[in-house]
Amino acid sequence: MIKSIAMLEPKSENIHIFSKFELPRLGGIILATIMKNKGYKAKAYYMREQEFLNLEFDADLIGISTITPTAKSAYKLADHFRKQGKKVVMGGSHVTFLPEEALKHADFCLLGEAEESFPKLIEAINNNISLADVPGLAYMENGVFKCNERPKVINDLDTIPHPDFSLLKTSNLIRRMPFLKRIIPIQTSRGCPFDCSFCSVTCMFGKKYRFRSTENIINELKKYNPKKHFIFFYDDNFTANRTRAKKLLNEMIKQDLKFNWSTQVRSDIAKDQELLDLMKKARCKILYIGFESVDPEALKEMKKSQSVAEIKWSVNEIRKRKIHIHGMFVFGFDVDTAKKAKTTVDFAIKAKIDSTQFMILTPLPGSDFYKKMKLEKRILDYKWETYDAHHVKFKPKRFTLWELQKAQIDAHKKFYSIYNVIRRLWDGRIRAFYTGLIGNRMIKKWIKLERKYLAKLKHSILNKKLFINN
Repeated sequence: MIKSIAMLEPKSENIHIFSKFELPRLGGIILATIMKNKGYKAKAYYMREQEFLNLEFDADLIGISTITPTAKSAYKLADHFRKQGKKVVMGGSHVTFLPEEALKHADFCLLGEAEESFPKLIEAINNNISLADVPGLAYMENGVFKCNERPKVINDLDTIPHPDFSLLKTSNLIRRMPFLKRIIPIQTSRGCPFDCSFCSVTCMFGKKYRFRSTENIINELKKYNPKKHFIFFYDDNFTANRTRAKKLLNEMIKQDLKFNWSTQVRSDIAKDQELLDLMKKARCKILYIGFESVDPEALKEMKKSQSVAEIKWSVNEIRKRKIHIHGMFVFGFDVDTAKKAKTTVDFAIKAKIDSTQFMILTPLPGSDFYKKMKLEKRILDYKWETYDAHHVKFKPKRFTLWELQKAQIDAHKKFYSIYNVIRRLWDGRIRAFYTGLIGNRMIKKWIKLERKYLAKLKHSILNKKLFINN
């Protein structure tokens, strides 16, 4: 009989520009909240692998949520707790797309959104009900892999309870911003109407954009203190529906909530001047924007549905409003070259983008790119812990493996050079200066930690020009 539940999410062990600001994903915390509301003893945990291994859990069932870079740790934890005789269920984007792999380590896997299926699984176990009735459940039966039909997406997101962060235990309770405010993650929507080839979001949450009501979001915001808390809206695209975004922003302004906040958007927000003005007035401080590339051919290849002109216009319009821009760029598309990578970092510096991440295109399970690379036999290995967009995981066309890796390293080194970091201070961009110092330190630390990997890659036989198509 299951009476107590522990929801675990392992932290990524790898470092990057935002390693200082680690945030748990909300899935495990919400499931713990749901089960607590149903009368179960439930806790959520966000820690590093070794910290979990050093703890003893009195829970009857262990739930483990994982993305691809943390899959290795998640599987190790699953093996550890099963040896203790505990039932283990896994969820998250990685196991949603690779359930047969996950079931080598877990008793059950839940595919897709689990707010409805997880309680049904617990009920089925406790009442000896057929597992075939649990939507999205993958399991082994007499040595045979079984996978029930994926659950329908939850259209009314207001039915999902606000995450109860008092249930969360972590070794470093939700990282703080430089100005000592605790970051509170809030998700107001799910799904994305776009279909970028390298992204697995639409496979996980669907293309239909669903969002919570303004009233529901405002009620959650009122739980927190603007003097102590900084809000991060966890949405993949906060402004996918501009009408609803404006309604929410207007209500935040009307109620004078005074939260400083950040979120993820696309460059197309600059087409709507009213929307940008509302974001500024509602105290938006940072926008994370997936520009991906400033090469028209690359944008077309990735099905990004945006132009270079839109990117330039977006940067200019957002900078006018003095909102910090964190630009995300990707290297490694079939049309990419080392020269184009240099053009990208030069653009980011010249356009005065405040902070950046230059990432290596990565074949994440569930994405169209993963399917393409697997079909073409271009995936190098399945060491999931290095599927973090900082390691080369496929054979590119116009780079050697080392050239692609070096392009990413050189981009970070140039963008976060002391000279360019100090220029941001000279321009009066204090947050950009602070982030720049972190970036400068992080890239040096990453190179030091990965020196063996880099040396091996530089001298690998795969670096011959066999995979270059000039």
